[in-house]
Amino acid sequence: MKNILISTGGSGGHVVPAKILSEHLHSNFNVFISSDSRGLKYLDGEKNDIILINTPKLNLNIFFIFKIFQVIYLVIKTVLLLKKNKINVVFSTGGYMSLPVCLGAKLLGIKIYLLEPNIVLGRANRFFLGFCKKIFTYTESLKNFPEKLKHKIQIITPLVKKNFYEKREIKSENKTFCLLVVGGSQGAKIFDNVVKNVIVNLSKKNKIKIIQQTHKSNTDQLRSIYDEAKIENTIFDFEENLADLINQSDLCITRAGASTLAELSIMNKPFLTIPLVSAKDNHQFENANFYQNLGCCWIMSQKDFNDVNLEKFLDNIITNKSEYDEKKNNLEKHNFQNSWNDINQKILETINEN
Repeated sequence: MKNILISTGGSGGHVVPAKILSEHLHSNFNVFISSDSRGLKYLDGEKNDIILINTPKLNLNIFFIFKIFQVIYLVIKTVLLLKKNKINVVFSTGGYMSLPVCLGAKLLGIKIYLLEPNIVLGRANRFFLGFCKKIFTYTESLKNFPEKLKHKIQIITPLVKKNFYEKREIKSENKTFCLLVVGGSQGAKIFDNVVKNVIVNLSKKNKIKIIQQTHKSNTDQLRSIYDEAKIENTIFDFEENLADLINQSDLCITRAGASTLAELSIMNKPFLTIPLVSAKDNHQFENANFYQNLGCCWIMSQKDFNDVNLEKFLDNIITNKSEYDEKKNNLEKHNFQNSWNDINQKILETINEN
């Protein structure tokens, strides 16, 4: 049985796909995961199996030379780890934290596969494109992708946990309009005040249920506001069973992280996305635009995200469902043939080539 190392770390946008890859691979391979300390919080319950590699960010400052030596040390450490664990294949989910692992694998002649969940090619993945075997992507039309290396693209269905496919088969019919609000690993703080004010106003003429993510320190306060307005609510800061919450909802307001949009899409839930303006290479807008071009969602810029615009948008969705129904139908058509087994087979076939 082959040994595979999945290199990840940083934000949930890198770690969540790594966990899903592990889920796809563990029946056929011995799977190891390496991460930096930032990624550990997304790997609860698995920390004993994690190889910790804290790669420094190579910013141009007075510590740059020191960081270069640190990376060289980590490459040597990684080479020894790869040999010790007899790694046959390395997977990288992108990000600078994968630098020592990919360099170590290159030195040892180990096959390297990349995963790019965003619609914009990440800088680390671009750096490693030259010596990777294949790069798994969700579309051939990646921004910033070199034309001469397009032959390395292996298109797959967006990665989501297996239970999302299972929950999709359980139809949820709501008599009360249910709105889900999630902020992802970048946080949901910007949504708190705007959504709260709008929901309280709309509840005066519509029956609404709200499921909202917020910071742990704000859960009690937000819950009490909705309780006082007699609005059915579920307030959470982190939820392992997100598939259940998505299944309960009619519509979601979210940032545009690749994993969150993939989860909403596979569950056939239309969404309004407010891309994070500080996202590197504007990749969140491009992620959202991918689904908007399929007719599956709405995009609202952060500068336009206010009480007036959001209330107008939601009021239209609640009172006139034709546009909403169109988005939902488009999602169902887009995901009609997507299944866990199909994507699993494609990943395994690609790795087992040659």
